[in-house]
Amino acid sequence: MNSFQITSDIQGMDAASKEILKNKEVLAVILKGVVAEYRTYTLQEIMDFIEADSITSEDDVTTGRTNTRIQGENIEFVQLNEKTSNFDLRFTSRNPLQSGEVQINLHIDLEPQKNYRPGYPIEKRGIYYLARSLGSQLSVATERTDYSSLEKCYSIWICRDHIPKEEQYSISYYEMQNVQNSGECRPRKEDYDLLSLVIIRLGSPECPKKDDLLEFLSAIFYPHKKDFLDTVQKYIDFSHNEELKKEVSYMDGLGMSILEQGIERGIEQGIERGIEQGIEEGLERGRAVQIVASVNNLMESLHLTLQDACKALGLQQKDYEKARDMTR
Repeated sequence: MNSFQITSDIQGMDAASKEILKNKEVLAVILKGVVAEYRTYTLQEIMDFIEADSITSEDDVTTGRTNTRIQGENIEFVQLNEKTSNFDLRFTSRNPLQSGEVQINLHIDLEPQKNYRPGYPIEKRGIYYLARSLGSQLSVATERTDYSSLEKCYSIWICRDHIPKEEQYSISYYEMQNVQNSGECRPRKEDYDLLSLVIIRLGSPECPKKDDLLEFLSAIFYPHKKDFLDTVQKYIDFSHNEELKKEVSYMDGLGMSILEQGIERGIEQGIERGIEQGIEEGLERGRAVQIVASVNNLMESLHLTLQDACKALGLQQKDYEKARDMTR
């Protein structure tokens, strides 16, 4: 069980999280952290680069349907009978490194992913999405294919759960490179640097690294933390976006509600288990079972550390350890 399953309201949190990610203020923090073209720009400048009207979560990934609302159906899709799947959040953003008067864009796909290990490598799915994003740029309405018009694509995956401890709070970058040349040739990087995959791994509420992006994402993806609002406000100025402020406040309230319900459920389950075993093995052991069950439930369901779970229940860590030893 994870914290997204504790309450029936969690679907509301999932939707709220996705809505928050659609805001340029939030996207700017993420893009500055992982998109090489934006590293030297301010958050406000990056917000200005983002094409707000292009932000959508309705684009199909499947062949011939990535730009469905513009291109319509493609007969190849029908013949291949491929499974349809959607990008989570896809938009275009101006490439500031362009030369000339013609605007060049970056095509960005943002994928919040609960499960880092869904049964297949996330990297392969990310590369597949990149291929679809690149291929969708070529018009199917004309006979002429202009490969020179292809623009760079980013696929950014933010994974939250089921991440090995040693990989938590890490980021991996995958790009196309010219690895070898024979003879006199000087390939231009801009002619092949078209696909960039970024895998961000979280895994627990506590961010152990002093990294702006990871700290920000830790707050967004674990809104039940007490410093949620303080952390978000370090990176976002709400003075010009009252709607975003309301959305963030809603996430904060919902996150704390989940925490409180998790604590209540942990206590209830601990008491139930404690009573069952306490009748058979004595009240003292029953109390120990209650403590262990309550703490373990919070640690598993809300990804809390042992120290935070004990604190939430008003216990000392030594009390938990003593109770744990009694139940072994």
